[in-house]
Amino acid sequence: MERVTVPIPGRSYDVVIGQDVLGRADAFVPDLPGATRAFVIADRTVADAWFVPLCDALARRAVHAVLLTVPAGEAAKTLDVYRTLVHQLATQEAHRDDPVVALGGGSTGDLGGFVASTYMRGTPFVQVPTTLTAQVDAAIGGKTAVNLPEGKNLVGTFHQPVVVISEIGALATLSDREFRSGLAEVAKYALTLDVDLLDELERDPGPVLAREPDALERLVGRCARAKAGCVSEDERDAGKRMVLNYGHTLGHALERIDAFAGRSHGEAIAVGMVFAARLSAALSGPADLPARTTRLLSSLGLETDGPLPSADEIVRAFALDKKFHRGIRFVVLRDVGRPEVADRVGEAEIRRILHEMGAT
Repeated sequence: MERVTVPIPGRSYDVVIGQDVLGRADAFVPDLPGATRAFVIADRTVADAWFVPLCDALARRAVHAVLLTVPAGEAAKTLDVYRTLVHQLATQEAHRDDPVVALGGGSTGDLGGFVASTYMRGTPFVQVPTTLTAQVDAAIGGKTAVNLPEGKNLVGTFHQPVVVISEIGALATLSDREFRSGLAEVAKYALTLDVDLLDELERDPGPVLAREPDALERLVGRCARAKAGCVSEDERDAGKRMVLNYGHTLGHALERIDAFAGRSHGEAIAVGMVFAARLSAALSGPADLPARTTRLLSSLGLETDGPLPSADEIVRAFALDKKFHRGIRFVVLRDVGRPEVADRVGEAEIRRILHEMGAT
């Protein structure tokens, strides 16, 4: 088992990573005086697999778990689903001391955190991520959000969890596509913050691809430590934490254009990182970065090309990105392990690279 602390002043919390940690959740959830119920948000498939052991663990703390089911994936991240959940909490007379628990992937965590941050002006929030994407990235750092038709994560808050419990055993149940999607976020950390991890993945990704539990525990721990370092220095995403958006400017644009139903998040981010590598090379970064990025992502089973919308559609989508500030901003690499934010990249350069990648 690994334990990573996210050292935010006044409200630090632990990320607990291991096998069968969900069944021992009572040992890791901090004291919540006055809590008698925990409202667990999960989709039906995840609930069928993991609600009972979580329920049993919370019962040992004299906390009764109440299940609130939501749609799977991005379909849960809407204002309508949010509205239904807060009405359910009010109808069941949930109190400010009763925690909201997000059991599932990144979408469930984003939604659950938004509910926890706004119901009664804030309730305790517990993250129990069951996907690789959520364990290495989405569950850590306190970002919460729902989507609008106009864009991804446009309505949200910052609300840190009191603990993150990452059950490694859940990763064995993921589809190959969902697991590979999470590896895109792993590749992001390797390229931007953890060059030793990059070297390991380039040398032999076999244990990770085989989902060996010990390898996954170490991998999730490394990514959690990388993110914890960024979050502790920049909780509100105004400085260093922005480097975690490497590949996400184009990735989020593709998700929006696909109406959140085409590429998975990781698949979109993989294409976004190829774009970011090409842009980095054009801005005096390593000339071999695009080829190195493509090799890494391909070795992890991720597609690095595929059809792109028109450049006009993509540029319009960029304008709705949360990182847009008097111009399109991208995270680029001066070198592997040396990310920086590029402000006001020229539109002509953006279009040139998009056309090289196949956009019309």
